Amino acid sequence: MKARDKRQGLTLVHTGDGKGKSSSAFGVVFRAAGSGFNVLVIQYIKGKWKTGESRAAEKFDNIEWHSLGDGFTWDTQNPEQDRKTSRDIWEFSKEKIRSGNYDLVVLDEINYCCGYDWISGEEIASFIQDEKPHWMHLILTGRNAAPEVVTIADTVTEMKMIKHAYSQGIKAQQGVEF
Repeated sequence: MKARDKRQGLTLVHTGDGKGKSSSAFGVVFRAAGSGFNVLVIQYIKGKWKTGESRAAEKFDNIEWHSLGDGFTWDTQNPEQDRKTSRDIWEFSKEKIRSGNYDLVVLDEINYCCGYDWISGEEIASFIQDEKPHWMHLILTGRNAAPEVVTIADTVTEMKMIKHAYSQGIKAQQGVEF
């Protein structure tokens, strides 16, 4: 593993309306953990779901996983609570990033929070530029990545939906989508 002081930390954004944003990030999580990196995953939306990826992460000593959201926002009954929860998670995320304890941090579904105007893209981009350790890798996932975040990111990938099983009436399948 390359020494932290010699590493160029990257900021990656996985966005778009297609499937695979979080899945791609979790692939990097396990790649980094397998390389001996200390990894942190903070989920903004999914809430208390027990997913396959969180179960797999439990098998690693060097992956810390937090599912902190209130659940899927399109089902919300309380948008003000969702805003407060997202702000609280953002403060928690900044504290964890500032700690310097992690080589890779994934902020899963944070881009949705920008799309809903709960956290501004300018605020996120400024924090990344000013406070993210230079050696830390950071991945931000979710639809509606803020233009300010896209601008400062090193790598941006847009997942484009061509066809999705959900539009055919097939519900999310365990092992593929959670």
